Order: sequence, then C-alpha cells, then structure tokens
Amino acid sequence: MKNGEYATALREFVPLAQEGDAIAQFNLGVMYADGKGVVQDYAEAARWYRKAADQGHADAQFNLGVMYADGEGVAQDYAEAARWYRKAADQGHGAAQGNLGAMYADGQGVEQDYAEAVRWSRKAADQGHAAAQFNLGVKYDTGQGAPQDYLEAVRWYRKAADQGDANAQYNLGLMYAKGRGVKRDYIAAYMWVNLAASRTNGEVLTKFVSARDLIAKGMSPKQIAEAQRRSRVWKPTTSR
Repeated sequence: MKNGEYATALREFVPLAQEGDAIAQFNLGVMYADGKGVVQDYAEAARWYRKAADQGHADAQFNLGVMYADGEGVAQDYAEAARWYRKAADQGHGAAQGNLGAMYADGQGVEQDYAEAVRWSRKAADQGHAAAQFNLGVKYDTGQGAPQDYLEAVRWYRKAADQGDANAQYNLGLMYAKGRGVKRDYIAAYMWVNLAASRTNGEVLTKFVSARDLIAKGMSPKQIAEAQRRSRVWKPTTSR
C-alpha cells in the first residue's frame, strides 16, 4: 500500500479484515475513503473503520469521528463524532484530542464547556498539533476557559504559526501590532500577517490583506521592505 501497489494490498487486506484483523480493516477503510485500489465509497470506508474502531483502533475511531462530523458515508451527527473522538482521545490520539477540544469550544455534539475545550486542546497542543495550539492561544487571548494571559496566547500562537497555521500567523501578527504579550513591533506584525495572507484565499484573504495594509500605514518603506524580506525567507518548523 505504501508503495502504491493497491491491487496487491487489497488482495491481502480483504481476507485479513474478514477474519477480524483491525489493522487490515482500518487500511481497507483508508483505501475506500481515498479511492485507492477501489472505487471511492465513503459508506464502505465507514463500515470498515467501524469494525476496526469497535476493536479499539484509535486511528479508525478518529477517522470514523471525522466521517460523522462531515457527514461522509454516514448521516452527519456531531454527538456521534464527539463519541468516537473521545474514544480515540482517551488513547492519546492527538488529532482526536484537538477536534474534541474544538467541539467543546463550539458546543457541537457536546455541551459547550470552555474548560473542557482547554483541557483537550492542551493535550493535543503538547503533542505538537498546530490547530490545537492555535485554539489554545485563542482561549488565553479571550479568557474563555482559561485566565486571560496575552503572554500565554502569544506562546501558543507562535508554536502554531511556526508550523504554518495561517490563523495563528494572523493572530500573532495582530498581537505584535497591538503590543499584547510582546513588545509592539510593526515589522514582525506585517511579516506574520503577510505570511497568513499567502496561505489563504477568498474572504479570509481579503480580511488578512486589509489588516496587513492597515499595519503598513504606520511603517516606513524601509520597514515594509524588511518585513517582506523576512516573509520570503521564513520556513515552517515543527513546534511543541
């Protein structure tokens, strides 16, 4: 399967999966979800994910949760998505922890609970998941579920921004522009918002560009050139 030999993978996975092998069941789910070696079929993907998930396979539990959240192969059901995310999260699955944290923050499938959102987001953030790091930064920035702490907000925004998370880059740029949690620095503010704009499109792009242009009004041409130079040489890094 890793070598792209999907026909061979399918031939070997099917009998194992039918005998109850959770890893084979999960891999069949992936193949049906991606349409690799088989005709793409989300319902069939969900069927195999469920078989593996029922045996405690964390990746299958997470993927099944995603399918319930997105309504692919199954009827959209946020409560069911949260249930499967929790099963995977309880096993230490970082992406599931992050998604569960987001659901608590939004009140999707679970009762809205910012403290729980922070708890699960931190578990995922500590494993290096950028989206969770961004969400944790938001909690400290707004004081929802955690004491308002701009220093902590900046710390978590930066971890996600360093990995290329556009929303985190944008928020970090605003923190520099406002001098919240960091010393006001328009060059850094422009750089981060500019990077965020380069990773978005549509209405979000318009929003980010407008913010960048507003920051530029308080800068000299030399400062803008330096911020643009920093944007060009910036490279993403893993951040925990």
